[in-house]
Amino acid sequence: MADVGAQSQLIPNLPDDIALQCLARIPRSHHPTLSLVSKSWRSTLTSSPTLYNTRSLIRTTETFLYLSLRINSTFHWYTLVSHKLLFPVCSMPVKPIGPAFAVLGSKIYVIGGSIGEIPSNNVWVFDCRFNCWEMGPRMRIGREFAAAGVVNGKIYVMGGCVVDNWAKSMNWAEVFDPATGLWTALPSPIEVRDKWMHATAVVGARVYAMTDRGVVVYDVEGCQWGTVSKRLDLGWRGRAVVVGGVLYCYDYLGKIIGYDVKEDVWKELRGVDKGLPKFFCGATMVNFDDRLCVVWEGKGSGKEVDIMCAEIQVQRDEDGGLSGNILWSDMILVVPNGASIVQCLAVDL
Repeated sequence: MADVGAQSQLIPNLPDDIALQCLARIPRSHHPTLSLVSKSWRSTLTSSPTLYNTRSLIRTTETFLYLSLRINSTFHWYTLVSHKLLFPVCSMPVKPIGPAFAVLGSKIYVIGGSIGEIPSNNVWVFDCRFNCWEMGPRMRIGREFAAAGVVNGKIYVMGGCVVDNWAKSMNWAEVFDPATGLWTALPSPIEVRDKWMHATAVVGARVYAMTDRGVVVYDVEGCQWGTVSKRLDLGWRGRAVVVGGVLYCYDYLGKIIGYDVKEDVWKELRGVDKGLPKFFCGATMVNFDDRLCVVWEGKGSGKEVDIMCAEIQVQRDEDGGLSGNILWSDMILVVPNGASIVQCLAVDL
């Protein structure tokens, strides 16, 4: 019996809780090789939530980039393990058009989107730890091209529907609490209820969404809707991301700019012009471990498109300006011509 007990241990003659802390310190890129050591190691590395809880507690989590691409009318998901190592991951069981995206912990939420040209209230959840999809709690109404943001561990979603009946009017905005697994209505004034949302960003406890008619903002802590300055409204173009309290996007000249909410001013990101192209369209930005990560569609050959990626360290200068240092920039994938970037997200695992 002693031999059997010894074999069941993760590391012989070492308590499993101590062994688990040892495994939790090993980079995730080595997990496929480590899973070959024994059945107990494979089970722990591929299906144990405790391992990832331990990684979080001892602060050994790593940030991974997840990328969704549309290729030949189908959607493909990838994860970037290192600068040039892009692995395909399990694709969604369905293919919604225009969903919203949010990251909670180790899970990616794909919210709504239209299926057969009908807005859906479905929520699909991808568990990045174990590379699997599951159906999440449905929203109260269907949405496509909605805005979604995460504040204090809850998902706030707004818009993406035509307010043509009582249910859509009362549920134009909703909030999801993972602790209860429920979506609840978020009261909203009629003047903010626009249909389409083109981009969203979270600054502090405020969810900003760019709509057809301007920018909508909801203050979670104050439980109130508000207006934004004219400078933010006129300067925000395309998808944006917040790094260090600054909202970054690209302007009409294709340059990366940053908006300081406190100062109410746009500033050009200096120091990156020589290493990056002009971003007139097709660029997606994400906060990658407090660094600015940009993914865009490069030129490629006539039949192919290069998916490019750059990681930029951004900072405030002594003169109040913004500057960036390109840590690396390279092609990470080659796809057929006509492919496009749907979304990129950063997940800590």
